Amino acid sequence: MFFTLLQESELDKYSESISEEKTLSIYELIIQGGLGGQIIIGILALLLLVNMYIYFERYFALKSVTKMDSNFMNKIRDNIANGNIDAAIRLCQESQYPAANLIHKGITRIGKPLEDINSAIENAGKLEIYKLEKNVSILATISSIGPMIGFLGTVTGMILTIHEIANAGGQIDIKLLSNGLYTAMTTTVAGLIVGIISYITYNHLVVKTDKAVHFMEEKSIEFLDLLNEPA
Repeated sequence: MFFTLLQESELDKYSESISEEKTLSIYELIIQGGLGGQIIIGILALLLLVNMYIYFERYFALKSVTKMDSNFMNKIRDNIANGNIDAAIRLCQESQYPAANLIHKGITRIGKPLEDINSAIENAGKLEIYKLEKNVSILATISSIGPMIGFLGTVTGMILTIHEIANAGGQIDIKLLSNGLYTAMTTTVAGLIVGIISYITYNHLVVKTDKAVHFMEEKSIEFLDLLNEPA
């Protein structure tokens, strides 16, 4: 009976130690990864913060592009039909939408051949697209270098592990090897997480930018059709 209770007590202690090992936190994993792993994790965290800042800043900027006043083009049409060009220009200047900037450029060319007006709108459109795509390429860069930096941590961790094995003198201590392995695994996971998030956010912004460009093209065509309407 005594030995049975002793065995049960030892089993309970063993199971408790296993449960404690299973509840190892992410923070503890990073700390146990050593200084090299912590530096790489810090760089990846910084890249992720930069990525999220650019994503949300561009997302709300692109979202506002298509929220144009539904009566804007009707007001432009009425002003041009009444010969009130100054009022139409003023209306475009008061608007903060990229499409209004294109129409403003076209209005200032009224009286010239339609080809010249179209060229002026296209040139203004290129500038507006450049503004819409500002800093988006940084997300593509982060999506590429994130996993590479994580792989650098993997190589660093493996070098540390091999170094410990070489200096073990035939007696390998798993605890000493764990630091290198933690560095290798945690940096790999962190790099992949940063790369995946950056890739998704980059492609989402590309889709939003395409929608904004199509919207501006639609308004530009509507303006050119307006100029072709019979008096």
